[in-house]
Amino acid sequence: MPGARAGHAAYRQGMPVPRAVGTLNRVGFNHLTRPILRHLPGFAVVHHRGRSSGREFQTPVMLFRTDRGFVIALAYGPHTDWVKNVLAAGSCTVETHGVPVPCTAPRLYRDQSRQHIRPIESTVLGWLDVEEFLGLDRATDGDSAGGQARVST
Repeated sequence: MPGARAGHAAYRQGMPVPRAVGTLNRVGFNHLTRPILRHLPGFAVVHHRGRSSGREFQTPVMLFRTDRGFVIALAYGPHTDWVKNVLAAGSCTVETHGVPVPCTAPRLYRDQSRQHIRPIESTVLGWLDVEEFLGLDRATDGDSAGGQARVST
C-alpha cells in the first residue's frame, strides 16, 4: 500500500527503508555482501570519494540498465552520504558483473511509476515506497572526470 508508512518518523525525509536498517547494512551486511553483489545481475557496487575526507568508499546498490547508462533505486532516499558524494563529484564508477564502468552526469529524480525498472523489482520497490532514483550516464572518451550533477523533482 504506497504511502501507508509516510507518517512514520523513520520514513520522513525521503527514506523509504528505516534508518536503523540502513545503519545495520552499512556497518555489517554491506561488508559481507559487497564481494558477491558486484557480480550478481541487478546489483552493483558504486565506487565514490568522500566529500570531506577524500576517502574511497564502495556502496552496494540495486542497479538497472538504461540506454544512456544506469538507474539506481534509492531505498534509503537521496540524503545518504554516498548519494551526496556522487552528486558533489559529478561522477563515480559503477562495478557491475565485476567490470568497472565510469559514469558521469548524476541526477536525482522521482518516479512513482518506476518506469525504468523491471516489473518484479518495480513491484517490490513499490511495496517499499521507493520513488527516488539516481540516474547515471556511461562516461565517454570525451567526458571529464567530474560531470555536472542535476537534481530534478
